[in-house]
Amino acid sequence: MSIALKQVFNKDKTFRPKRKFEPGTQRFELHKRAQASLNSGVDLKAAVQLPSGEDQNDWVAVHVVDFFNRINLIYGTICEFCTERTCPVMSGGPKYEYRWQDDLKYKKPTALPAPQYMNLLMDWIEVQINNEDIFPTSVGVPFPRNFLQICKKILCRLFRVFVHVYIHHFDRVIVMGAEAHVNTCYKHFYYFVTEMNLIDRKELEPLKEMTSRMCH
Repeated sequence: MSIALKQVFNKDKTFRPKRKFEPGTQRFELHKRAQASLNSGVDLKAAVQLPSGEDQNDWVAVHVVDFFNRINLIYGTICEFCTERTCPVMSGGPKYEYRWQDDLKYKKPTALPAPQYMNLLMDWIEVQINNEDIFPTSVGVPFPRNFLQICKKILCRLFRVFVHVYIHHFDRVIVMGAEAHVNTCYKHFYYFVTEMNLIDRKELEPLKEMTSRMCH
């Protein structure tokens, strides 16, 4: 691996601060188990399956935070090439345009340049995963009833980052020698959201052909 690529994928060099799991907690143990599966080169399809006896919400929480950290990092590697001039709309080719809505400043779906959309998205997710009422870190504190619905929305929006990067910026990913890393992250993400039924199939359409080749 090149020095440049090592710097890009250095675990501590993320686009923004990471949410971490406290050592000693059940979620930290699940996080370690998920990471060990990836590092051992095990079949990703098998690695995403809910371990026997584990809580589904815990398993989903660990993966949502991990995907946020890693997809953040992927976008961070190409963000200097994703500008309001190169990407005046947040899109995935000519057929797909994504509009931002957050019930705060943007109460109606609003067309925005891709970098602005990405910043709003990452900020919005960061608020969700650092909210103890949604992602509790204390042992024994239950997840909210709508936890999976919130995670579905987060994962659906994170998928749009893959769509934009693959369709508009993959040439930069290849130049940096990061293709294998991004593809592995995408496969892990795809297998997880389909295994756990967390993204509507129609949302996956923009990368359908690529996915059929990559994820058998």
